[in-house]
Amino acid sequence: MPRIPGDPGLGGKLKFAVGFRLPPANREWVRHELTDAGWRGRTVLRHLTVMLPICAVLALLPGPPWLRVMVPLLAFLGSVFIVTVYADDIRIARLRQHDLPVPDDPDLGHPAH
Repeated sequence: MPRIPGDPGLGGKLKFAVGFRLPPANREWVRHELTDAGWRGRTVLRHLTVMLPICAVLALLPGPPWLRVMVPLLAFLGSVFIVTVYADDIRIARLRQHDLPVPDDPDLGHPAH
């Protein structure tokens, strides 16, 4: 797959995953990430790049083995659920963060906030 114009590279993608605003040179890439087909899946994947290291640290905390499994699992499943449920709102916030137009999505049943 060819690179999209404005592809920020690995460092920029990590910054974007954490929530930083990318420079205007990456605007086309951000538009693609948030509006083209598969944007929901990419939103969840970006979230996983943030949550997996956090869950690994939680698993290393002292405690009984069952607790060292259940705490990271609860954090992981809960956060993925929240990101999945609120993906539309997350996308709208990220588009506005980068001064991009918010697409009108009639499937949502409510106007974009």
